[in-house]
Amino acid sequence: MSTPSSASTPARRHDIDALRALAFALVILYHVAMYYVADWHWHLKSPHAAEWLQAPMRALNLWRMDLVFLVSGLAFGLVRRGQTVPGLIRLRSLRLLLPLAFGMAVVVPYQAYAQGVANGLVAPGFGAFLLRYHPGSHWPAGAFDGWEVGITWNHLWYLAYLWSYTLVLALLLPLAESAPGRRLRAAFTGLRGGALLVLPVLPLALYSVLLWPHFPPTHNLIHDGWLHAVYFTVFVYGYWIGLDAGLWAELVRLRWRTVGLALGLLVLYLTLLALAQQHGMRWARLPLRVLADGYLWTALLAILGWAHHRLNRPWRWLPWANASVYPWYVLHQTVIIVLVVWLAPARLGPVVEPVVLVVGTVALCGGLTAGVQRVGWLRPLFGLARTMRA
Repeated sequence: MSTPSSASTPARRHDIDALRALAFALVILYHVAMYYVADWHWHLKSPHAAEWLQAPMRALNLWRMDLVFLVSGLAFGLVRRGQTVPGLIRLRSLRLLLPLAFGMAVVVPYQAYAQGVANGLVAPGFGAFLLRYHPGSHWPAGAFDGWEVGITWNHLWYLAYLWSYTLVLALLLPLAESAPGRRLRAAFTGLRGGALLVLPVLPLALYSVLLWPHFPPTHNLIHDGWLHAVYFTVFVYGYWIGLDAGLWAELVRLRWRTVGLALGLLVLYLTLLALAQQHGMRWARLPLRVLADGYLWTALLAILGWAHHRLNRPWRWLPWANASVYPWYVLHQTVIIVLVVWLAPARLGPVVEPVVLVVGTVALCGGLTAGVQRVGWLRPLFGLARTMRA
């Protein structure tokens, strides 16, 4: 079995940087599409909602956040080098909790306001809404997502979850870096061929059997047992993968096999799902969930293999992307909601409007991020170092 090593890998893994940026770009496009996909809950919904979007959105939804958490696990392992456990916790807490608090107080409220107004349960007037927007405030039932608490973090739930997993793994580092912990990690990074395709799926399938029926996704941190189990596991997988040269070489070797297997499992899943929905076969829900776990893992393996094969080079856009991805993430959903509210009265139609929405989101996120990057006190509020690196 191979052991974690960076001897044959570059000091800066450009594919991991690129994968991180592309994963968050996918999250942004996904949230634009959520405005248009029919029958799926989101804060606002377009009159041009389309059922045909459900299949491609489902194909992404089954692994998109798992990829983000796996890449976050990779980043945790890289940040860990040269840091004490208390230093690591302090560093990651500042990077995650400060933007979360700022985002909940300043960036996210307009999302809740727009949703409440659209639902007819909040009176127009953003200023008056802000005066009532605080924990413990009483809102009409269903006014906006999070009305029960009085405030919401909406898309920023990822920061709270990532901080929680970071804290747990940091506290477990003495065990993870002990002799038994290193043997377990070596066993994982030593997986090859079919073992790599199958064994890591088994915990995910077990969670689906034991937890999924009882803990539907909530994103409220407290009652999200199934998602916590899945996301923390793939977070640890990312930490274990690290820069192990042997495992990355195996991911590249398997890239055609994993992409073919992932596509095959996706077609099988969507076909069986359609049949189950058509014939009301509720008994098929759990087998379909386990099948989705297999698709999830093979998709992640394919993405990692192809990213390492194609993206591990110093792309010109990478420095800009690395410096921009965090502010874009914090800003993007509020920007989308603002543009939706502005664009809806224009009735641009189901083709022009989505194009304008995507272009406008990119332009506004880019412009706002450029401003944030130039203001020292704003930078930490968006997850950036206080000063720009030379």
